[in-house]
Amino acid sequence: MANEKVLEAKKQVVLEIQDKIKNSASVVFFDYRGLTVEQTTELRSKMKKADTDIKIYKNTLMKRALDSLNIDLDNVLEGPNAITLSSDIIEPIKVLTDYAKHNKALEIKGGIIDGKVSSVNEIAELSTIPSREGLLTMLAGGLIGVARDLSICLHLYSEQKSE
Repeated sequence: MANEKVLEAKKQVVLEIQDKIKNSASVVFFDYRGLTVEQTTELRSKMKKADTDIKIYKNTLMKRALDSLNIDLDNVLEGPNAITLSSDIIEPIKVLTDYAKHNKALEIKGGIIDGKVSSVNEIAELSTIPSREGLLTMLAGGLIGVARDLSICLHLYSEQKSE
């Protein structure tokens, strides 16, 4: 029989995992085998800039936490896994996907986006969405075009009325 302190510590870790998953907009599971210490440190610093945590938990504890949240990711929980936890959906996915393109050892396995299980393909699709700043720039560009066209029309109308 396992020691009471060990069991209590494991229960606390499971509760911690549950809490972090509940409070994260995106959770991405990836295989980090083959990354060097320097590459892992570089990835962690990039993710930190994106306000994202990288955690490594035992698969058995992760499975218990996911089971208690009624999330089925058994196919993802094979082999060593790391997870990203973030309140932002797009930015950590973009950083991780970009890093995986340059480092073939990193393999994205799946994730949880807005509380729903997401496949590798769905995560890849999300990585193609422009950032918030890019979307705002596109919106501003579109609004400027409308305002410009309106000013041209008003100018032509005023010239027509003055004749």
